[in-house]
Amino acid sequence: MEIFAGLAAVLTDPILIFYVLLAAVVGMVVGAIPGLTASAAIAMLLPITFYMEPLAALAFLYVIGKSGRYGGSIAAILFNTPGTAASAATQLDGYPLSRRGLSSKAMKVATISSVIGDFTGEVLLIVGVGLIAAIALKLGPPELFAVYFAAFVVIGSVIGKSILKGLASAALGVLIQMIGLDPISSEERFTFGNFDLTNGISLVPLMIGIFVLGEVFAQLEVRGKKTEIVDEPGTADSRARNRLTWAEYKPCLPHVVRSSFIGAFIGMLPGLGSAIAAFVAYGEGKRRAKNPEEWGKGALEGVAAPEAANNAVSGPSMAPLLTLGIPGSTIGAILVGVFLIHGIQIGPTLFLTSKELVYSLFAAGLLGIVFYGLIGYYGASFVGRFILKIPTDVLYPVIFLTAFVAAYSSRGNLFDVYVMVAAGFGGWVMRKLDFNPAAFVISFVLAGGAEEAFRQSLLLSDDGALIFITRPVALGFILLGIGAVFFRARSLNR
Repeated sequence: MEIFAGLAAVLTDPILIFYVLLAAVVGMVVGAIPGLTASAAIAMLLPITFYMEPLAALAFLYVIGKSGRYGGSIAAILFNTPGTAASAATQLDGYPLSRRGLSSKAMKVATISSVIGDFTGEVLLIVGVGLIAAIALKLGPPELFAVYFAAFVVIGSVIGKSILKGLASAALGVLIQMIGLDPISSEERFTFGNFDLTNGISLVPLMIGIFVLGEVFAQLEVRGKKTEIVDEPGTADSRARNRLTWAEYKPCLPHVVRSSFIGAFIGMLPGLGSAIAAFVAYGEGKRRAKNPEEWGKGALEGVAAPEAANNAVSGPSMAPLLTLGIPGSTIGAILVGVFLIHGIQIGPTLFLTSKELVYSLFAAGLLGIVFYGLIGYYGASFVGRFILKIPTDVLYPVIFLTAFVAAYSSRGNLFDVYVMVAAGFGGWVMRKLDFNPAAFVISFVLAGGAEEAFRQSLLLSDDGALIFITRPVALGFILLGIGAVFFRARSLNR
């Protein structure tokens, strides 16, 4: 099988192993810093990958995404401040365990559950992605546009609290993507006579602005808030109480297995993401639990279920990206940039032109799971103490300055810095007004492919837009998107 060849390629490359190990550490630390996310770290480090080999660049950022999802549990358990949106579910039982002096035990449960969930998702991706790609190869431009349409609508309507604001965020992403030259007629669109805009808006500074500067601006609003660690096992008695036994973890295992499949399924659906997976798994786990009254008060199962689902999203969320060119998450949207930077065209043909690269990336993901699992099991408490020693008055100014350097270095163009600053303020305002930066970014990435498929479809048809209705597969995806909006609207009205 291709995955074994990929594993051999990864394990025999010391430089690649180093990048995977570094990514596991960086992702865990960034994920554990309250207010920062793995998406912010990946966006900021994206320019560095210009000078790396394609596999090393992709593996580096892919593993940061994996370990960053897990790192959020450290902040949730120790600080009562979720490092990522998905770890808010872990916080419900993780922090009460910390208050009882069991933070290390809670983090060990989170680590083991995250590793099992992530490994399950990765294996399902490896097994199923080839079949999905084979089906995707048979889709024509009308079917591809219908898939894009369904993705736009699902992402815009499902992410966030408001359907209208989610769809507006997605529409704004499409509008910004259209800036520049028309791909067919080469006429200028929305450039207002500005030469710099004729090349369109670059993905890298936009990402850095939305995810890095936007987070820094948000943190400035809550500066001065003191974060304290609740529990620091130092005595022999405390260390004994924090040992995790098989008898204690065994009741968590059914929740972990079920949550892993919940997370994997949700990960395959564009736009839903790990936060939804974590809360769905938590709710389902509590409903099926033998001790539901203990959930929310410090149940180990309440830590295991959301962590397994949270990390199980990672692998399957790559399936729509690699097979259809549709990123299922913000991390996937950033990885699109890495593929494009290195001249790799994503989509179903990727498995014809770069199959070895894809399976080597999956192998690097498996190695990354092992690395962050070992580091987290034995060193999560150390990571928490390390983060507390970093003054926020130093951390965020450094991140702020690094963002400027990263935006400029992507193309050596000062205009990209202006784009980053504008995107940073835009991302901050979107958060303040409950619009959705994730829907905006994913739609921005999707819009180019969607427009190309739409224009090709019209060229193939003598009946104009009716081609999307007369093709059964295309009609099915369009109805799927409309149905998603309808059911989302009904759920909000209840």
